[in-house]
Amino acid sequence: MASDTGTLNTLSDALVKAVEKAGEATVLVNARRRMPASGIVYAHDLIITADHVVERDEDISVRLADGREINASIAGRDPGNDLALIRLAEAAASPAEKVNQDTRIGQLVIALGRPSEEGIEASLGIISAIGGPVRTGRGGMLERYLRTDAVPFPGFSGGPLVDTEGRVVGLNTSGLAHGVAITIPAFLVWSDAENLAKFGYIKRGYLGIRSQQVELAPELSKALGREQATGLLLVTVERESPAETGGLIVGDILVAIEGQATPDHDALMVHLSGDKVGKSLSLQIMRGGQPKTISVVIGERK
Repeated sequence: MASDTGTLNTLSDALVKAVEKAGEATVLVNARRRMPASGIVYAHDLIITADHVVERDEDISVRLADGREINASIAGRDPGNDLALIRLAEAAASPAEKVNQDTRIGQLVIALGRPSEEGIEASLGIISAIGGPVRTGRGGMLERYLRTDAVPFPGFSGGPLVDTEGRVVGLNTSGLAHGVAITIPAFLVWSDAENLAKFGYIKRGYLGIRSQQVELAPELSKALGREQATGLLLVTVERESPAETGGLIVGDILVAIEGQATPDHDALMVHLSGDKVGKSLSLQIMRGGQPKTISVVIGERK
């Protein structure tokens, strides 16, 4: 019994330290008419939060962990994935630390928020599901998302989900699925924040095609050398588009990009994220019943 008590005390102490550490980088964001929301310190003068809680571009204030209140303004938005970057009027905060390894189902996590001047709030749980890619209710595409049974109290949107060492696992939001809170993984949040800091918006990749999902005949799957039930039939290839320049033609069936299957439109959209713009990707197609590989430089959607 004493050993069990000692183990629980050790775990409890670890959780307290995790909350204290991550709490220093969890802020209150006052950018809407009703109750404030939360945010994560991304850089000394930048806060990443949920887009749906930022109802105005100016007259924003951020309350730091030490109680200081600093004026801020919008630096960029990704409404499709419910992320917004806020710039502080002065460099005044210490950035959060994010995890550098994959999360696992069953992993202990803590949802944090700073929804009021009373201080940090926390809720303990586990990662209960990992999914994606998924199209969001705001028109975006998430490569991956997390679900947790940690309770997201009011005002937690924009705040972090952290591990037992206080490192950010992701950003919590209730703005992507009606009535359901999900967590955007840290690697996607940080990537978005980097692009928002540079450009003020998120670049979207562009191929210049219209496609429809089609079933692959058994002989086509056999020619591919793997089991794949569907692909994307190109019904339109725009003139002078990246697709046409790369050699794609109407009637080609797109089956993979960079070795990853493209059985549907959502799988294609994962490869058209902003970080792919300007890069040459290897596209595997079926043409005349035979597999063929074509390189295409991804353009930027205007």
